Amino acid sequence: MTLHVHNTLSRTKETFEPISSDHVRMYVCGPTVYNLAHIGNARPVVVFDMLARLLRRLYPKVTYVRNITDIDDKINAASRETGEDIRSITDRTTKVFQNDMAALGSLPPDVEPRCTDHVDQMIRMTGELIETGNAYEAEGHVLFNVPSMAEYGQLSRHSRDELIAGARVDVAPYKRDPADFVLWKPSDEATPGWDSPWGRGRPGWHIECSAMAQEYLGNEFDIHGGGQDLIFPHHENELAQSRCANHTGSMAKYWMHNGYLMAEGEKMSKSLGNFYTVHDLLDEFPGEAIRLVLLQTHYRQPLDFTKEGIAEAKRTLDKWYRAIGDHVPESDDVPDSITRALSDDLNTPKAITELHRLSGDASKQAFLAAANFMGLMQQSADDWFKWSPADAAPVDEAAIEVLITERTEARASKDFARSDEIRDELAAQGIVLEDGADGTTWKRKNS
Repeated sequence: MTLHVHNTLSRTKETFEPISSDHVRMYVCGPTVYNLAHIGNARPVVVFDMLARLLRRLYPKVTYVRNITDIDDKINAASRETGEDIRSITDRTTKVFQNDMAALGSLPPDVEPRCTDHVDQMIRMTGELIETGNAYEAEGHVLFNVPSMAEYGQLSRHSRDELIAGARVDVAPYKRDPADFVLWKPSDEATPGWDSPWGRGRPGWHIECSAMAQEYLGNEFDIHGGGQDLIFPHHENELAQSRCANHTGSMAKYWMHNGYLMAEGEKMSKSLGNFYTVHDLLDEFPGEAIRLVLLQTHYRQPLDFTKEGIAEAKRTLDKWYRAIGDHVPESDDVPDSITRALSDDLNTPKAITELHRLSGDASKQAFLAAANFMGLMQQSADDWFKWSPADAAPVDEAAIEVLITERTEARASKDFARSDEIRDELAAQGIVLEDGADGTTWKRKNS
């Protein structure tokens, strides 16, 4: 089956032709671990998890790299503000991020490099850029010489004025050109730093990803992914650095970007009360419902994320779990209709429409294989309906099972008064009983 993807570099949908027919290589920018990931951070994780799943279905080998940015001035600022050690902040936040993304049904990448483990590679690449004339040292800084690369701006297609206005660097007298950006900067005694030919310092943001991508995927690879907000300056600068340092015509053959995310109709903001971290949302909703919301909109389109949307997604999953009952997947034979939809530039809305159709079929195996492939329906119906929000009253499952057994015995002896009494007692606790051919099961009332 032929895969088509929209390439930001060409602004067109293209037939995907990997550099090597038997090995697809993909790099996606990961989190900066100074705080909990918000739902906007989760969108590219879910999008490119879905792409990685599809690529593994279509090709014999896939290497998916997603980095952890643990060198950043925001991390340094968080440490100064709280007094917590930098490594403690980054280790703790990384672990929460990994657990939260797993709760959304996303598989871990094949490689998850940390910036702090790859500073030598960043120093080496920076030195190579100086040697080629694409970078220069000035007052303890090393800057990329933007005018030295004629094709700078090819990804974002910004004008010269836009490149200067949008550059995330301070105006500084040591810069040769206003658009030049930092590869290396000095660190004072209170700031993390590493020894380098240009003095003690730390890498700039953009060189980090260029060095790690080259380390694990080579000088050129197939797909570079991330959010639309990274096109400029981050990905533009990565592309420039990597091409110049590695003497290549490209860095990645295909550049893919997911659209922006709004929350409750507006840009996320703590002052508006619509700033949602994944960690907090998982206290209110099951992870599969959040994942379904993120997949219902095509990845390149803007997404308005709402709590009502998650509640509606949960109702959809409730219906699907009721439909499958005790069925378990017997194979991973994903229907062609699902693969075709996803092969059309990762058309997840079309794939979900197909899931709705498959859920009504007499045979549940095709539906389960398709849903599992998309990271949904990952648990038994029994476990799904026992989920509850974090602030729900705790339940004693053992005590519930004892009452169910007592009720079963009461019904067998025709003591229907006691049977109804037990049902009402459990209902008052928010527990709903369902009688079936295989016995009685229970679920939370909110399911």
